[in-house]
Amino acid sequence: MAFGKSRVEAFSDGVIAIIITIMVLEMKVPHGDTLESLKPLVPVFLSYILSFVYVGIYWNNHHHLMHIVRSVNGRILWANLHLLFWLSLIPFVTGWMGENHFTQIPVVCYGVTLAMTGFSYTILQKMLIKHSGQQSLIADVLGSDWKSMGSVLVYIAAIGLSWVSPIVSFALYGVVAAMWFIPDKRIENKLTDDVLKNEE
Repeated sequence: MAFGKSRVEAFSDGVIAIIITIMVLEMKVPHGDTLESLKPLVPVFLSYILSFVYVGIYWNNHHHLMHIVRSVNGRILWANLHLLFWLSLIPFVTGWMGENHFTQIPVVCYGVTLAMTGFSYTILQKMLIKHSGQQSLIADVLGSDWKSMGSVLVYIAAIGLSWVSPIVSFALYGVVAAMWFIPDKRIENKLTDDVLKNEE
């Protein structure tokens, strides 16, 4: 059975807005009015920036993804909730990693959360393609999504490297964020091409 997609989009937008709000509320005001008093907050702020970018990336790409599907079903609803579950853990691991100045275990847990979020996003894509059909726009646009799977592999490598240097792991998380900073151009390009064809 198929349903409209509007409630999925609205619910996801609301959850993501709450996630960002929780993250910023975790940043405590320093006790002091000098620049020196801000020093202990630097790791927390760096963690917040990276996580804000990640949540923004998922919101952006989720928006593009939902824009090219006509309907959803029960499995897609659960796949979407699975993605939101892992996204909802980002404020916790962000705060833990920042408060402990990028020590190994918090950095590993941050990486596991990112990897599972990426994996759940891939599942959502697969469910949408299965529901829409192999001849659908989303199947045509996404095809073999090497970028998503490549990101998960980088997360796994970063988790392993945390035993050598948690800072290197954090840097790799930043590299993946940079890869995804621009929303999936395949969707925008396909929609632009279709508009131009209709105008001809």
